[in-house]
Amino acid sequence: MAQVLEFRLPDLGEGLTEAEIVRWLVEVGDVVAVDQPVVEVETAKAMVDVPCPYAGVVTARFGEEGSELPVGSPLITVAVGAPASDPDSDAGTEGSGNVLVGYGTTEAPARRRRVRREQQVPVPVNGRSAAPEVVEGPVPVISPLVRRLARENGLDLRELTGSGPDGLILRADVEYALRAASSPGRPAPALAPETTVASPATASTTPAGTRVPLKGVRGAVADKLSRSRSEIPDATCWVDADATELMRARAAMNGAGGPKISLLALLARICTAALARFPELNSTVDTAAREIVRLDAVHLGFAAQTERGLVVPVVKDAHARDAESLSAEFARLTEAARTGTLTPAELTGGTFTLNNYGVFGVDGSTPIINHPEAAMLGVGRIIPKPWVHEGELAVRQVVQLSLTFDHRVCDGGTAGGFLRYVADCVEQPAVLLRTL
Repeated sequence: MAQVLEFRLPDLGEGLTEAEIVRWLVEVGDVVAVDQPVVEVETAKAMVDVPCPYAGVVTARFGEEGSELPVGSPLITVAVGAPASDPDSDAGTEGSGNVLVGYGTTEAPARRRRVRREQQVPVPVNGRSAAPEVVEGPVPVISPLVRRLARENGLDLRELTGSGPDGLILRADVEYALRAASSPGRPAPALAPETTVASPATASTTPAGTRVPLKGVRGAVADKLSRSRSEIPDATCWVDADATELMRARAAMNGAGGPKISLLALLARICTAALARFPELNSTVDTAAREIVRLDAVHLGFAAQTERGLVVPVVKDAHARDAESLSAEFARLTEAARTGTLTPAELTGGTFTLNNYGVFGVDGSTPIINHPEAAMLGVGRIIPKPWVHEGELAVRQVVQLSLTFDHRVCDGGTAGGFLRYVADCVEQPAVLLRTL
């Protein structure tokens, strides 16, 4: 007798808690293979195909296209020809581990227990009711992104208690454990699940009008910005800078042949040099431990406006890249943002954000910090303005720079020093040579 297994929406990584069904890739009655994508979903981070860890016949689907499902909700049931292998054993747990589509069936930690059997229920097959079968609960599948993060940092997942559904270990759990381990002499605290604050019910006195669901990217942005405003005591300082020499330097670099260097790449290079001098701003605050965690690597986020809303792709290890490498990575991530193919890993993990709002034709802004980072550099448009240069009034290319920072990690002197150094590099790009 075939055994019917239930596959639930897995943790898609990066602390995501829900996803919207965009398109079903299988019908009831279809035969599926291990790791075959069965549904396309849209999260607050990206569009992803979700693969099924079971091979067999699809006996039911749960959720209509356009509906939202929380992580852990049933997606499909699959009738398999033989009982599933024991998840507590090493045999039969090796799948493809396909990282691109995300969340395959590679080996789960041995400590995981078998999930209890549910009550017997009739399962529809091709529209007809089949005989009752035992429906096996899902074995939690840790995403490859989470496993890779743990592996690269030497962390044994079997020693963690996950905060996700059925004890599933999320990226947030691993990052919390790593932050705890980075504090000498302090044992790792118990892991606490991330919470989502529900919005209050709409009052009956709300005026009539068009209602737009606050979900997907827009909902995620709203939640993150609200959290930033409620948790981070931010302050902003700004300065005008003469960018004429920076623009000339870029023109000279691009005129020398080879790959073109973007202005964003030069600004990013300046940011990483400034963060090397002022590491307080490349940090995060562990509120539970009441500690500031200064981060070794600079993973540079940059704001990108897309049809789906504002996203912040992340250039990993930006501090180790030159201007040419930064230009190439900015171009790749921008194109992926435009086409909606960014992965969750490419949208999270930033330690500092560069926001070039000058592309919108504005001079200044007071940006909201991208939680849980500690600072964001804003860059306005570069336009000709009257400027005193070498004692004479001249028309120069002027830009306004602003720094919003978490006042818990540093005081105004540090923030001002960072911003002044950035402005000096913009005005005199040769300043960078002293730090190379």
